[in-house]
Amino acid sequence: MTKDLISLVIPVYNEEDRIVSTLEKVWNYFTRNNYFFEILVVDDGSTDNTLEKLQIFSNQIQLVSYKPNRGKGAAVRAGMLSSKGRYRFFSDADLSTPIYEIEKLLERLLAGADICIGSRAIDPSLIKKHQPFYREFMGKTFNKFVQMLVLKGIEDTQCGFKGFTNTAADLVFTHSKINGFSFDVEILYLAQKAGLKIAQVPVEWYNDSRTKVNPLKDSFNMFLELLKIRNLHSNTNFKASED
Repeated sequence: MTKDLISLVIPVYNEEDRIVSTLEKVWNYFTRNNYFFEILVVDDGSTDNTLEKLQIFSNQIQLVSYKPNRGKGAAVRAGMLSSKGRYRFFSDADLSTPIYEIEKLLERLLAGADICIGSRAIDPSLIKKHQPFYREFMGKTFNKFVQMLVLKGIEDTQCGFKGFTNTAADLVFTHSKINGFSFDVEILYLAQKAGLKIAQVPVEWYNDSRTKVNPLKDSFNMFLELLKIRNLHSNTNFKASED
């Protein structure tokens, strides 16, 4: 536990069916465990009633909203750079990784890691509800391309549950440019390039069948984004500043 401010960023796009339940779980968890926290919800150009649902929590969250839809990478970037916490996390709106797993990530950040990411690959027994086989196959194939083309040593770049120190968050998200789903790979590539310490921890994970990721269209776009990452940052030179 820490007395420092914890920030949680939740990107949302057309989440009217899930966002109320998610925010209730997050709010109850943080208050019950006496965290000093802020919750930032980034509405990424929703076209349903997501914004109306968020009004229920107008006194409990900070809302960043814009139109049109820009992509998950853009939403997470906006939230992370608007956060004030010493330790900053982002989570998918479906809470596929339960909010209580934040304790594992925070522990590693407090121990000296700059970034800590949740992983489904370290201990597959913690995957309590699997994706359909074709999605798992596509995810493993994508990771092989990640390892081959962009960065090595990270078995699961796409789990939507990651934590950063404020210094690390400002460093990588200030330089990130990918707006789509491959933004996770980009920020980890930038972190490695900057010499930041990246920890990986196994987390519980439950597939939600209502995923917004299109297995064909989005997978193709993610592959194209992978090809861009090194070129986008060929002239990016920085060193991690002292916290």
